[in-house]
Amino acid sequence: MPDVPSPVADAPSGEPESAPPPGVETDEEPVHPVSAPPSPTGADTTAPEASTPPAAAPEQSAGLDPTPPTAAATTETAPDADPADTATPPADVTAPPATEAAPSAADRPATTDPETTTTAPAEPPADPEQVLAAYRWRLDSETLREVVDDADELRTLRRRLTEKLGASLDNRARARLLSLRAVVSRVVHDLDDALADGRLALTYAEATGELRRTALARARLAEVLRWKGEFAEADRLFAEANSAELPDRLRAALHEHAGRSCYDQGRLMEACEHFERALDLRRADDPELTERIRVCLDAVHTRAAARGGFGPYPRSREEVLRGRKSPVPTLDGGLGRWGYADADGELVLDYRYAEAQPFREGLAWVRRADAPGWELIDEAGSTLIGPSYAAVRAFSDGLAWVSRGGEADWMAIDAEDTVAVPAGFEDTRPFTAGVAPVRRGGWGAVDRTGRLVVPTRYHGFRTALADGRRLDGFTDEGLAVVELGGFRGVVDRTGRVLVAPAHPELVIHPVAFLANDRTGRWGALDRRGEPLIDPVHPNPDAVLAEIDLLLTDAHPVL
Repeated sequence: MPDVPSPVADAPSGEPESAPPPGVETDEEPVHPVSAPPSPTGADTTAPEASTPPAAAPEQSAGLDPTPPTAAATTETAPDADPADTATPPADVTAPPATEAAPSAADRPATTDPETTTTAPAEPPADPEQVLAAYRWRLDSETLREVVDDADELRTLRRRLTEKLGASLDNRARARLLSLRAVVSRVVHDLDDALADGRLALTYAEATGELRRTALARARLAEVLRWKGEFAEADRLFAEANSAELPDRLRAALHEHAGRSCYDQGRLMEACEHFERALDLRRADDPELTERIRVCLDAVHTRAAARGGFGPYPRSREEVLRGRKSPVPTLDGGLGRWGYADADGELVLDYRYAEAQPFREGLAWVRRADAPGWELIDEAGSTLIGPSYAAVRAFSDGLAWVSRGGEADWMAIDAEDTVAVPAGFEDTRPFTAGVAPVRRGGWGAVDRTGRLVVPTRYHGFRTALADGRRLDGFTDEGLAVVELGGFRGVVDRTGRVLVAPAHPELVIHPVAFLANDRTGRWGALDRRGEPLIDPVHPNPDAVLAEIDLLLTDAHPVL
């Protein structure tokens, strides 16, 4: 565990630690100190849900409205979505509500009779997460940072987040509350405390294995690093967070904040690309985002005019994640040999290979004309594994599938030629999220140790996504569409069947599963496989439109 303050301890300035409000959590793990590390299995072991959940801060499934007018009657919502990212804010709220003033003495009744007068119970304070979700930040038009008019008001909100954190005993809640407390500490310029909270929040979020929760924690930590001027790590975290499998509203916010980081570095063309991508995702549905992007683009224009240009060309995602762009294969037609060139087209590895695959994770397979098999090289051209394998596939998640040319002998190795998954498979697909589809008779999946997590009983793995992409295996979130007897279902990386193979077609959406029935009508299931939208629509687009109506008007707090 990193050397950081206990998550219960509030940020600086000697603010007293408050006792946690009773009954604030309903999904608790077995009791252990709040500063304890995340569950080593990555999964929360939570107690049964309380029969009466707290009234404040209702938690909904990825922002879905629990009472949609046209949803199926059996609609359910998954636990522990992030209220600060899914709640519909009250109208016209521009700052946390102030405490109502008590009546003056002149306004009080002249006499009070304890036998006949009752005192109304005091209104409980609004949940701090809901207050933070309702807050509308003012953006400085030059620095593109959030501005607050009353820092003490937010420090009070931070103390209340600390109180709630004191009663939170599962990884999900810790990740959420610590990262929100990091947001508040950042905007009041307590950056060291924001950084400590942000790093610890990411540790807890990654332990849950949940894509959306981890993306939020990465983005909130990245924004703290941006304010501290640590741009390389900030940009990497923004890029890691922004998966195409996330809801569009969250992806738009991630592009907006990544663009602000590029703006700070003078990468104005790259900043514009991010701002334009945010508008492409949400322009018609989010006037507040559109207004913020207008402020950002005005700032870019002003800075470009002052500096006489827009800075360097935009980086690729690979450059942001790895700090540089890998060399690419290039062919000398006269020699009939392959080499590798850098981003400027300069030859960096000579034309000496009969075949050359692209670099993945800094590694590439190449074959020399006189060699019996493929060898592995790094970006400097050094040989890491000699010409040992008749067939090879690119590295993914630190492992590559290789074959010596025999029957059903595909195995997975690491970059040191250590076997991670023993031979025995007829066909394979790349590792994603720690698992890979394999075929041995039928299709199943193994983890990085070779343990069979999905039995080899399926006829195929072909995962369709709502954005039109198709994957040969698992998503970043660890979900896959499987086929059995011409019908499709969904399994997760642990082998759990979320949707039984009963649908002619099935598509994974960021918050649901789109599926049709045998009549060709489309509907949707929630992430537990329960009915969400009845199969009454003629095509998936109509279902997508209805899902968008079910989503609350969320403003992700980053």
